[in-house]
Amino acid sequence: MLILQKAGHRDLERYYPLFETDFDSEELLGKLAVHRGMMNGSVDFLTLHDEEGGMDAGYALVLTKNLYGYVGLKYFAVMPWFRGRGFGIQLMREINRRYADSQGIITELTEFEDEDKDRLRKLRKFFRRFGYEPLAAECSVAGVRDNLYVKTLKSDADLTPVIHRVLPDFYTRFMPASAVWRMLDIRPAAKE
Repeated sequence: MLILQKAGHRDLERYYPLFETDFDSEELLGKLAVHRGMMNGSVDFLTLHDEEGGMDAGYALVLTKNLYGYVGLKYFAVMPWFRGRGFGIQLMREINRRYADSQGIITELTEFEDEDKDRLRKLRKFFRRFGYEPLAAECSVAGVRDNLYVKTLKSDADLTPVIHRVLPDFYTRFMPASAVWRMLDIRPAAKE
């Protein structure tokens, strides 16, 4: 049986090296900022525990507070030894269930260089499978293109006109505003 559980600060210390392996350094949030977010309730660090095997199968970092009622799925990963066995599907289902009372879930798919040249296509396909739709906005993290996706839950309002306020609002809850604006660049997509 798989259980999604809220993890604590010790777990973050144990998992942070995995963050550094699974995500590009440019999109990596500082460990102290994540601890701060966990302390003030603006970040949930979640682990998917496989009771049968007695091991954690995956993890997610969710930005939970903003003025708009959305949550942000910042990091989502399945342990390498559990990949290809449906654990990512289960983790996504559990996250969708846990945050079903929010307006929706926003995620960022950043176009960093990767050994797997097909990574971005696979991620888009995975998130679209769960109802995530692309937002028409030009966004970059540390100068690298960022694809924004949203899964609407309670609200069917178009986020595009306000995404430049929604996304930074997540981060400024636990990071200095100057650091957020150095990291993010968001604009509505140019009209055709």
